[in-house]
Amino acid sequence: MQPTTPGTFAIVGDGYRAGLIARVARRLEGRLRLTGIATRRPERREGLEREHGVPVWTDAAALAGEVEADFVFVAVQGDRAPAVVAALAAAGRAVLVETPPAPDVTGLVDLHRLVEGGSVIQVAEQYHLEPLVTAQLAVAQAGLLGEVTQADVAIAHEYHGVSVIRRALGVGFDPVTIRAMRTAAPVMWGPERAGDPVDERIAPSTRTLAWLDFDGRLGVYDFDEQQYRSWIRTPRLQLRGSHGELRDTTVRRVLDHRTPVRSEITRLDAGGPGNHEGMYLRGYQLHGQWLFRNDLAPARLAEDEIGIARALLGMLAHVHGGPPIYDLAEAAQDHHLGLLIRQAAETGETVRSERMPWAPR
Repeated sequence: MQPTTPGTFAIVGDGYRAGLIARVARRLEGRLRLTGIATRRPERREGLEREHGVPVWTDAAALAGEVEADFVFVAVQGDRAPAVVAALAAAGRAVLVETPPAPDVTGLVDLHRLVEGGSVIQVAEQYHLEPLVTAQLAVAQAGLLGEVTQADVAIAHEYHGVSVIRRALGVGFDPVTIRAMRTAAPVMWGPERAGDPVDERIAPSTRTLAWLDFDGRLGVYDFDEQQYRSWIRTPRLQLRGSHGELRDTTVRRVLDHRTPVRSEITRLDAGGPGNHEGMYLRGYQLHGQWLFRNDLAPARLAEDEIGIARALLGMLAHVHGGPPIYDLAEAAQDHHLGLLIRQAAETGETVRSERMPWAPR
């Protein structure tokens, strides 16, 4: 049952990501309303007020003291985020912060101390909330693959990719040994944020590969820097278990030692030929059963935007007593392992993680 009045939130930041968050929120009809923005650039104030129709402050602390909001979304550059989060937490505000919440381990530990002191801080990790990834992980969580021991993830960079690996393998905060490498190869570049390419460009693109050994469970991280918008560098997710395998949308498994089964995850959309319902995702099914059902329909949202919307609405539910969406400890662990992947790739050395202060005791 949806609330009769929309939840409210404010944004600190005025860059691309902040604008995307505001646009997604506008499409969540009656569920979430933007009530204020803080920017440190005074010259942007008038334009933001006109674009979004909300008050704009030039200081996060001033916004925290005046805005009516269930939570504040922090979308600033990574090196600035810890100080902004700390200021909002000191004002008693619940905070949803962009990934990564801090640039390094020192900053992550400092934020963890705020959580230990009672501050409400969640992190806007979206990839496990995107519909297809949610559906793929649901296959493993339903036990259809048996015990999952391998996850090959080529979806997103560093902490994002690690977050999917950890969820697929169910490894929590277990120690991990990491090997990594980088290689560059020429590739024709694809679209950018501004749109389709205006000319032909072939240039080196760096691919990072890493192997994360969680003492018997293996995560394979694979990311090409052109992957997010490339037409020829596609995402991939493969999960292998004792009784089955998922490869993107194909599920192969055995019912018993004599009965193999192959099935497909099916995407269901409205708005195809002859359909007048509007353009939106209904969800994903396997054998006619929902793996993911889009409760944001009929909002017209891309899959990455659905992930963002689920994070926003999850945070709203959390501040009103619901479960955490992605707490600081999870985000800190993912970013820590992402930094170790970077270290291993740059040095060529095998690295081993240690148990960090944010790990549950």
